[in-house]
Amino acid sequence: MQGYLNLGYEPTKEDLICEFYIEPNRITFEKACEEIAAESSIGTWTDICTMNRKIGEKLGPRIFFIDKKKKIAKIAYPGELFEPGNMAQIYSSIAGNIFGMKCLNNLRLIDIQFPEYLRNSFPGPKYGLHEIRKSMNIVNRPLLGTIIKPKVGLDPLMHAQVAYNAWVGGCDVVKDDENLTNQSFNPFEKRIVETFRRREMAERATGERKIYLANITAETREMIRRARFVKRHGGEFVMIDVLTAGFSALQTIRNLDLGVAIHAHRAMHAAITRNPKHGITMLVLAKSYRLVGVDSLHIGTAVGKMEGSKVDVAEIEEEVEQKKVNARKDVLVQDWGKIKPVLAVCSGGLYPNLMPSLIKNMGTDILIQAGGGVHGHPDGTTAGATAMRQAIFAAQYGYSLKEYAKDHPELAKALKKWKDIKM
Repeated sequence: MQGYLNLGYEPTKEDLICEFYIEPNRITFEKACEEIAAESSIGTWTDICTMNRKIGEKLGPRIFFIDKKKKIAKIAYPGELFEPGNMAQIYSSIAGNIFGMKCLNNLRLIDIQFPEYLRNSFPGPKYGLHEIRKSMNIVNRPLLGTIIKPKVGLDPLMHAQVAYNAWVGGCDVVKDDENLTNQSFNPFEKRIVETFRRREMAERATGERKIYLANITAETREMIRRARFVKRHGGEFVMIDVLTAGFSALQTIRNLDLGVAIHAHRAMHAAITRNPKHGITMLVLAKSYRLVGVDSLHIGTAVGKMEGSKVDVAEIEEEVEQKKVNARKDVLVQDWGKIKPVLAVCSGGLYPNLMPSLIKNMGTDILIQAGGGVHGHPDGTTAGATAMRQAIFAAQYGYSLKEYAKDHPELAKALKKWKDIKM
């Protein structure tokens, strides 16, 4: 087998760089690195007669950094190994067979650095953070959203009424939950028609722009049909469960340029991201979805019910929103060029009491989504949305929630209900 270890190698601007955490199984760390480099590029388990020096020199990867104590390796892959604009092919290479090799106990893809030519082969978001803010006429506060609850079970009229109640209470955004698509109790097309009717009423009642994120997740051609249906009925956004739908389906929707922004729900991500020693980090997935072109993306909260440390979630927010990310521990440099920033979405177990810590950690360039934290309010959905808006305002401008609640009864009742909750 060809050797790929080259600690003196300086990556070129055409190389795609991967950082891995590696736990070998009964082989040396160096040998494990060689096996990963081979299987993810031009190699196999034995010498083969069809390999030649020209292929090896042109397409062979280089293991240019190892830290055996921390079990970290960095591999530079020649850019010609990858098809421009094909995220599925990229992942089939650098995150494919290598995760199933017996010679590894654990393997984790920590980060990817995309070279300029690959980066520019993807469209990125059509709208993204700043254009969403502009369209909503929301300059500097976090956007507030809710998820219709219960997740499934409501009929289209009930669903639309819950959406209306949330909007008039202060929510900017209402979204379907990840497992609501086109079930018998809530058919997709009827839900769309009824919910957009209520949205128009809510906009007239409040004088504010409102967004409805309709879940179009399905077989790819059906997703296209549903996206067009949403557009015809006045929708500006669609929602896709991006992991379960897959990169290729997502790219199809983005590349068709259907005139709707894409909200990316990350259902199933933890099956891939949660084990700190194995799988793929959410950072890697988030970078990939930014390239493919989602406009908003769930990234976690660090304070709610979902797994994810404050540092990890903050790094993901930086990666999807900034123009350039500098290298540091377990984060590779990434210049995003003309790729637009994504609106980071914080969702999962949020309620008014958590707003000071959430905004302190994440800033204000976020969409805050609360499901139970809105619909679980003692006085119902409208009061729950109002309490969330009050908590966000207080946290953003430095008021204590306790003091602000004295003149805001919706917030006071929310603080009392959830004062003892520990996630």
